[in-house]
Amino acid sequence: MKKIQYPIQVRFSDVDSLGHVNNAVYLSYFEMARVAFMNEQIGRNWNWLDKGLVLRQNLVEYLQPVYLNDTVVIEIVPVSCGRTSFTLEYLLFANDQLTTTGRSVLVCYNFEKKLKNEVYPEFKKLFDTL
Repeated sequence: MKKIQYPIQVRFSDVDSLGHVNNAVYLSYFEMARVAFMNEQIGRNWNWLDKGLVLRQNLVEYLQPVYLNDTVVIEIVPVSCGRTSFTLEYLLFANDQLTTTGRSVLVCYNFEKKLKNEVYPEFKKLFDTL
Protein backbone atom coordinates (compact mmCIF):
# COMPACT_ATOMS: atom_id res chain seq x y z
CA MET A 1 0.00 0.00 0.00
CA LYS A 2 1.06 3.55 -0.69
CA LYS A 3 2.48 5.33 2.34
CA ILE A 4 0.04 7.94 3.58
CA GLN A 5 1.53 10.77 5.63
CA TYR A 6 -0.05 13.45 7.81
CA PRO A 7 1.79 16.44 9.31
CA ILE A 8 1.29 17.10 13.02
CA GLN A 9 1.90 20.46 14.70
CA VAL A 10 3.56 20.09 18.10
CA ARG A 11 1.84 22.52 20.44
CA PHE A 12 3.43 24.17 23.47
CA SER A 13 0.85 22.42 25.67
CA ASP A 14 2.07 19.03 24.35
CA VAL A 15 5.48 19.50 25.96
CA ASP A 16 6.09 18.51 29.57
CA SER A 17 8.52 19.88 32.17
CA LEU A 18 11.33 17.77 30.73
CA GLY A 19 11.07 19.66 27.43
CA HIS A 20 9.72 16.86 25.25
CA VAL A 21 6.27 15.78 24.10
CA ASN A 22 4.49 14.02 26.96
CA ASN A 23 3.90 10.31 26.40
CA ALA A 24 0.10 10.64 26.70
CA VAL A 25 -0.02 13.11 23.79
CA TYR A 26 1.10 10.55 21.20
CA LEU A 27 -2.32 8.86 21.28
CA SER A 28 -3.88 12.21 20.34
CA TYR A 29 -1.41 12.54 17.47
CA PHE A 30 -2.35 9.05 16.26
CA GLU A 31 -6.04 9.94 16.54
CA MET A 32 -5.58 13.14 14.50
CA ALA A 33 -3.79 11.21 11.78
CA ARG A 34 -6.41 8.43 11.89
CA VAL A 35 -9.29 10.90 11.46
CA ALA A 36 -7.52 12.55 8.51
CA PHE A 37 -6.80 9.09 7.07
CA MET A 38 -10.46 8.02 7.39
CA ASN A 39 -11.72 11.27 5.88
CA GLU A 40 -9.36 10.85 2.94
CA GLN A 41 -10.00 7.14 2.38
CA ILE A 42 -13.70 6.81 3.30
CA GLY A 43 -15.03 10.35 2.85
CA ARG A 44 -16.34 13.08 5.09
CA ASN A 45 -20.02 12.14 4.65
CA TRP A 46 -19.68 8.72 6.30
CA ASN A 47 -22.49 7.83 8.77
CA TRP A 48 -20.42 7.06 11.89
CA LEU A 49 -23.50 6.14 13.96
CA ASP A 50 -24.52 3.42 11.51
CA LYS A 51 -21.04 2.32 10.46
CA GLY A 52 -18.84 3.36 13.35
CA LEU A 53 -15.61 2.30 14.95
CA VAL A 54 -14.66 1.49 18.52
CA LEU A 55 -11.04 1.66 19.58
CA ARG A 56 -10.18 -1.69 21.15
CA GLN A 57 -6.45 -1.41 21.73
CA ASN A 58 -3.56 1.02 21.44
CA LEU A 59 0.11 0.19 21.59
CA VAL A 60 2.88 2.81 21.61
CA GLU A 61 6.64 2.31 21.51
CA TYR A 62 8.73 5.37 22.32
CA LEU A 63 12.09 5.23 20.55
CA GLN A 64 13.32 8.83 20.85
CA PRO A 65 11.84 12.01 22.34
CA VAL A 66 10.03 14.61 20.23
CA TYR A 67 10.52 18.31 20.99
CA LEU A 68 8.48 21.49 20.52
CA ASN A 69 10.09 22.75 17.33
CA ASP A 70 10.42 19.38 15.61
CA THR A 71 8.81 18.82 12.22
CA VAL A 72 6.49 15.85 12.80
CA VAL A 73 4.86 13.57 10.25
CA ILE A 74 2.82 10.44 10.95
CA GLU A 75 2.68 7.67 8.41
CA ILE A 76 -0.30 5.27 8.57
CA VAL A 77 -0.12 1.72 7.29
CA PRO A 78 -3.13 -0.66 7.29
CA VAL A 79 -1.63 -3.87 8.73
CA SER A 80 -4.30 -6.55 9.03
CA CYS A 81 -8.02 -7.09 8.64
CA GLY A 82 -10.10 -9.64 10.52
CA ARG A 83 -13.81 -10.42 10.55
CA THR A 84 -14.98 -7.51 12.75
CA SER A 85 -11.77 -5.55 13.36
CA PHE A 86 -8.69 -4.20 11.65
CA THR A 87 -5.29 -2.90 12.68
CA LEU A 88 -3.53 0.31 11.70
CA GLU A 89 0.14 1.00 12.29
CA TYR A 90 1.56 4.47 12.95
CA LEU A 91 5.12 5.58 12.27
CA LEU A 92 5.94 8.98 13.76
CA PHE A 93 8.89 10.81 12.27
CA ALA A 94 10.43 13.94 13.79
CA ASN A 95 12.88 15.76 11.55
CA ASP A 96 12.88 12.71 9.23
CA GLN A 97 13.90 10.33 12.04
CA LEU A 98 11.62 7.54 13.27
CA THR A 99 10.89 8.39 16.90
CA THR A 100 7.70 6.51 17.79
CA THR A 101 5.67 3.58 16.53
CA GLY A 102 2.15 2.54 17.40
CA ARG A 103 -0.76 0.28 16.53
CA SER A 104 -4.50 0.51 16.98
CA VAL A 105 -7.07 -2.23 16.75
CA LEU A 106 -10.42 -0.82 15.62
CA VAL A 107 -13.72 -2.72 15.82
CA CYS A 108 -16.56 -1.98 13.40
CA TYR A 109 -19.62 -1.03 15.45
CA ASN A 110 -23.21 0.09 14.87
CA PHE A 111 -23.98 2.63 17.62
CA GLU A 112 -27.70 2.72 16.84
CA LYS A 113 -28.06 -1.06 17.26
CA LYS A 114 -25.24 -1.34 19.83
CA LEU A 115 -23.72 -4.26 17.93
CA LYS A 116 -20.36 -4.92 16.32
CA ASN A 117 -20.37 -5.49 12.57
CA GLU A 118 -18.24 -7.29 10.07
CA VAL A 119 -15.59 -5.01 8.62
CA TYR A 120 -17.31 -2.72 6.14
CA PRO A 121 -16.45 -3.25 2.45
CA GLU A 122 -15.19 0.34 2.26
CA PHE A 123 -12.64 -0.43 4.99
CA LYS A 124 -11.69 -3.80 3.48
CA LYS A 125 -10.56 -1.92 0.35
CA LEU A 126 -7.76 -0.40 2.46
CA PHE A 127 -6.25 -3.87 2.75
CA ASP A 128 -6.59 -5.00 -0.87
CA THR A 129 -2.90 -4.56 -1.59
CA LEU A 130 -1.65 -6.49 1.44
